[in-house]
Amino acid sequence: MGKLQSKIRRRSDLYRATRGEAVESAPSSQVIQYDPAHTDAITCVTTLNSDLCVSGGSDQAVVVYDWRAGRKFRAFHGHNREVTKVKCIPGSSWILSASRDKTVLMWDLNCGAEPVQEFCGHELVVNGLAVSPDGSQLCTGSRDNSMCLWDIESGECLQRKTISRNLVTHVCWVPGAHSIVQTSEDKAIRVWDSRTWQVTNTFPAKQYIQTHCDVSSNSNYLLSSSNGFGGQGCEATLWDLRQPGCKVVEYRGHFQTTACCVFLPPLPGAQAMVATSSHDCSVKIWDQNTAACLCTMTLDGSGPLVSLAPCDVNSLLCASFNTGMHLLHLDHGAQVDLREMARF
Repeated sequence: MGKLQSKIRRRSDLYRATRGEAVESAPSSQVIQYDPAHTDAITCVTTLNSDLCVSGGSDQAVVVYDWRAGRKFRAFHGHNREVTKVKCIPGSSWILSASRDKTVLMWDLNCGAEPVQEFCGHELVVNGLAVSPDGSQLCTGSRDNSMCLWDIESGECLQRKTISRNLVTHVCWVPGAHSIVQTSEDKAIRVWDSRTWQVTNTFPAKQYIQTHCDVSSNSNYLLSSSNGFGGQGCEATLWDLRQPGCKVVEYRGHFQTTACCVFLPPLPGAQAMVATSSHDCSVKIWDQNTAACLCTMTLDGSGPLVSLAPCDVNSLLCASFNTGMHLLHLDHGAQVDLREMARF
């Protein structure tokens, strides 16, 4: 777990904001409560731009929220089951959402309330959603053991492949490359070539189900996270993508399933860091290279913390089952610290 484990930070009292009140105006010791983005558990979150985030939830809604101003920007309704993943297409106003209803829908932030494209073909819940670096192709993965490649504009399925026991949990497209990484309930991590639609590498199977993955912005490293209980499993793992299957370090310290793991935006001259969130209601910040735990924040009563989305070098969004979305401030001072700023 590392030698630099800090004391646990717990949430402060809530401060209910008036409409349009900015985060900076709240008392420093209190957390702003904005109007909720969802009416039920939030299952996934990503950032659209420097001000807007996109989330999906058990209420079947896809919500675009201005996290700086604390107000709902748009809401899309089209799925008839829980939304499992959301993704934004770089350089466009298009948003993609996957669901337990076996479909992926595409929305245009600048158009009406109806989806502009629908991707149908999976037989079970879609858990994987990734967009190619040029924004032209979509990769989806499902519990039906299949991975599919789609043309985004036409909605045509270009490739499909099924691998026994490959119950996909998450998918990441490697920046600037033709490679796609996916995690699975069979505990394996697979690397696909989008040109041939073949698995080019399979990492050594972990002891527990792999729940999530993320790729560093320089395409050199992969993060994966594991389920578990009682501190067994529950870790995140850093892999070197240049040497497939080469494990660099493990981040150990959560007591229940580690549901999400992300690389944090680099701060010039500062140590590289990663963040993890867990069913044990905690978010941890780690030194990427040494695996030392730099900071832990526990959000009491939040339930599983299932998704993280860095907004900038100082801001991190965390989706919870019970208490909505949490906006966390990352302090890069003499000691790294996390502070809850707002929730919605």
